[in-house]
Amino acid sequence: MALKPTIYKFNISISDFNHDFYDAVNLTIALHPSETHERMMARVLAYCLNMYKDSASLMTFTKGLSAIEEPDIWVKELDDQISCWIDVGEPSFDRVKKSCRLAKQCYIYSFNSKSAVWWKQVQSQFQTLPITVVSFDWGAIQNLSQKLSRTMELSVSINDSSAFFATQETQHEVTWTVLQGTPNS
Repeated sequence: MALKPTIYKFNISISDFNHDFYDAVNLTIALHPSETHERMMARVLAYCLNMYKDSASLMTFTKGLSAIEEPDIWVKELDDQISCWIDVGEPSFDRVKKSCRLAKQCYIYSFNSKSAVWWKQVQSQFQTLPITVVSFDWGAIQNLSQKLSRTMELSVSINDSSAFFATQETQHEVTWTVLQGTPNS
């Protein structure tokens, strides 16, 4: 029998000071059996960082690891055009090249201890593509995911290149580095 995903529910209040954007969202996220908590929290952070672009509330989590032809997050317009493609992890050049053909904007959020090695290997190829690549601080993502519960109330404050996560019990800051492109476009 196949393992089923674990469901997480987040009620998130977002204050994005970089874009003067303030909102709240309820997210239901399926954690694939082969996915780590760190990867899931990187997906949540990527979602929060791109919410200001989604005035029509069309941004959704896809089937993720279960559907290799889809990104982790996308904004699919009413006419079925993909306006924003967001991958979390270290995708191959061919996958990123394909995503650039399918979507108007493409973003990659790398998050683990091997991100620097991956970037060194692909940087020259990726420079030819119109994408934004961001690397989350691995230790901060690990710390954030350690206090994870199945239902959470989160307050996320985004300022410059950091996000401050607060719950009733804990507070964590996650920083990132832009490796290519402009994350605010």
